[in-house]
Amino acid sequence: MMNDDNQDTFRNVNRQPGLQIWTINNMQMVSVPAQGFGNFFEGDCYIVIYINQSKGSGQSADIHYWIGNSSSQDEQGAAAIYVTKLDEHLGGSPVQHREVQGNESPLFRSYFKNGLIYKKGGVASGFHHVDTNVYNVLRLLRVKGRKHVTATEVEVSWNSFNNGDIFLLDMGKAIVQWNGPQSNRREKLKAILLAQDIRDRERGGRAQIGLVEGNDEQASPELMKVMMAVLGQRTGQLKEAIPDDEPDQVQNTNVRLYHVFENSGNLVVQEVATQPLTQDLLHSSDCYILDQRGSNVMVWKGKQASKEERQEALNRAVGYIKAKNYPYSTNVNVMTEGGESAMFKHLFKSWRDREQTQGLGTTYSMGRIAKVDQVKFDTMELHARPELAAQQRMVDDASGDVKVWRIENLELAEVNPNTYGQFYGGDCYLVLYTYQRSNQKQYILYMWQGRHATKDEITACAYQAVNIDNKYNGSPVQVRVVMGKEPRHFLAIFKGKLVIFEGGTGRPGVVTPDGGARLFQVRGTNELNTKATEVLARASSLNTNDVFLLKTDHIIYLWYGKGCSGDERVMGRAMSDVLSKQDKQVVMEGQEPAEFWVAVGGKAPYASDKRLQREEPPHSPRLFECSNQTGQFRMTEVDDFAQSDLDEEDVMLLDTWEEIFLWVGNSANQYEAKEAWNSAQEYLRTHPAGRDPDTPKIIVKQGYEPPTFTGWFNAWDPHKWSVSNSYEEMKKKLSDPDLNNTKLNKSPVGVSGGGNRAPGGPTSSPPVYRFHGGDLYTPSSPAGGTVSPSAGGSGMYLDPELLINKSPSELPQGVDPSQREDYLSDADFENLLGTSRSDFMRLPKWRQSDMKKKSGLF
Repeated sequence: MMNDDNQDTFRNVNRQPGLQIWTINNMQMVSVPAQGFGNFFEGDCYIVIYINQSKGSGQSADIHYWIGNSSSQDEQGAAAIYVTKLDEHLGGSPVQHREVQGNESPLFRSYFKNGLIYKKGGVASGFHHVDTNVYNVLRLLRVKGRKHVTATEVEVSWNSFNNGDIFLLDMGKAIVQWNGPQSNRREKLKAILLAQDIRDRERGGRAQIGLVEGNDEQASPELMKVMMAVLGQRTGQLKEAIPDDEPDQVQNTNVRLYHVFENSGNLVVQEVATQPLTQDLLHSSDCYILDQRGSNVMVWKGKQASKEERQEALNRAVGYIKAKNYPYSTNVNVMTEGGESAMFKHLFKSWRDREQTQGLGTTYSMGRIAKVDQVKFDTMELHARPELAAQQRMVDDASGDVKVWRIENLELAEVNPNTYGQFYGGDCYLVLYTYQRSNQKQYILYMWQGRHATKDEITACAYQAVNIDNKYNGSPVQVRVVMGKEPRHFLAIFKGKLVIFEGGTGRPGVVTPDGGARLFQVRGTNELNTKATEVLARASSLNTNDVFLLKTDHIIYLWYGKGCSGDERVMGRAMSDVLSKQDKQVVMEGQEPAEFWVAVGGKAPYASDKRLQREEPPHSPRLFECSNQTGQFRMTEVDDFAQSDLDEEDVMLLDTWEEIFLWVGNSANQYEAKEAWNSAQEYLRTHPAGRDPDTPKIIVKQGYEPPTFTGWFNAWDPHKWSVSNSYEEMKKKLSDPDLNNTKLNKSPVGVSGGGNRAPGGPTSSPPVYRFHGGDLYTPSSPAGGTVSPSAGGSGMYLDPELLINKSPSELPQGVDPSQREDYLSDADFENLLGTSRSDFMRLPKWRQSDMKKKSGLF
């Protein structure tokens, strides 16, 4: 079925950190472009690899194979075989995961923060990759989930709606979000983020978003006209809310370890032990299955087990699920000795990695990918291997041309190239990146918004972005960048010289008042991933994991935390030269001169837990959302967690093994907040590893986090809680008061009452995108209309019989009587008017009117 030559099959599999996705097409692995990440066809199977660069030099990899509900057995079999061979190709160290549509693991979902989209069809039904700036779309997505969002394509009909869910009516140039009356704020916010992700990633930032509250539809009359034009008139009541599935497992104390082997051709599963488990139960010469009473099945492969046993591990796990009569969707994880997942280690009473030194020494992971030279990353390798560019949504190797403007007096002002990479929190910037693809120029336009910029400047930034976009005929991909959340490609184009100043301005002639010493946190190991971020010049800002630069009047101190790597120190030294030509002095953590502490206002506690100095702690920290709402203690794990995952409406549990933190959000349910302590007790009592019930428990309130808590998070932002990202704020950003209850360009179906012309755009002189020279939106299937697909148009159009020689009252709902030609396909337009749409638009108005009268369209 497939070529035995793995070198050929996997030649486009790279080993640099990031995400790579393939679909199975005709039993072959076909790469999915970055724009399509997060979109999964229900009729297909996918292979997803995530390679993680741990602190230090170790790499770890996770290989997932995703099974669509409508995929064929042959495709599923091919995916499973490819996963096994891919695991071998990468040295046998990756953790393998079996993912079934609708029941994906938290780790898998963590790669797609804005949610998963399930699309109808697949290879057999004409699979096409998503392409940026393509608007030939008409679909209805049902959005479900508070923490992990999934969007499923459903029939484009009112029959698909219900009162509890959120629906996105996606028409290419416009996306209308309809919020079910019983949906909550968190679900609405997640749906907005998903709609923005579709706009930015699939439409290059050029689609409008409108919001309709299902319990107040009359407040958005123009948007409802759009929906009625597509879905027809609504008759009868909407369906009642559909209860959410409960994929989140109760913490399971029933953990059993089985030895799995073959005897005379028969699979033998022999119970070895029940919890609490100890690491010495695992022998390198064998393979084992660890079963959490069907909630999760994990396979452990010993390093010295036979090649056949290791290759059959995944199939045996699936066979085990069948034998136990567990659901087909049961999660399966396969891992090799030395490459165990954090979840696996947490099921054991104690765990010690091989080669781990005693005391405060460095922990070295055995889970590195084989054959990877542990040397400083060479940017030339990225030039030589273009396939690396797709990782982390990197369109290329960041070697293209860069031009930067700053917003000054609401206009564009070119920035001196000598200061490229220096961004001030009081400014807004536009960064145009130009690169070549297939001998054609491509553009990315970043809109960087400073945290302290004025509202007018942010508005002007978006408006000027539209002007640049128009200058390049709408070809740039627009990306909004919020200060502190810069994507990897943005970092890469400044080649390790990106400095973010907390406030102030870079405008020439503006003197920044001398505020004393300034402190910068440097994160990154090479020119492609490094930035320096200004933090509060206080000792509490330090972190033992990182490099910090303390700039005083006379000298720059390079403070090296005990947990930072050699590569991080090199980048810290390079960044100090960007900041200033002053004298430099290296300061090792623990050996600081008195002048250093004076400059930061005196000594104070900071994130200096000695365990933070380890490359990888014996038990990695894990974050959970806690809930007792069902009467049963439930946890939802948040993989690859960050500060942004701390939900203000929840109680979160951070387990660092030696202590339990309970983080209480400001808007958390009062009862849950009171029950937080009991929740921690319950968590420890039911933990499969038999945890000590007297493990220290620390309750942390939002906004008052100590360094012992923040030190477990990457790039903690002390100002985050002062900036609201609530649903109401997001809705306000999308709203446009000038459009409410009005018509856009006289179109009866203009997107308004919440339409977003451009990301954060101004309310005067807006850009109006058009379909084939028509208005903002072309309706797709009005009530009673017969729909026929356009041969080469931007969507679905009306049968000409519904438009010709009809009085205005006889036209389908939402059709503008004076613009009937906009509702014709290109072929019908040419047949009726005797000319192409583009030629027609060049004619004088009187000539257009004459031709429309003769055709019956006027």
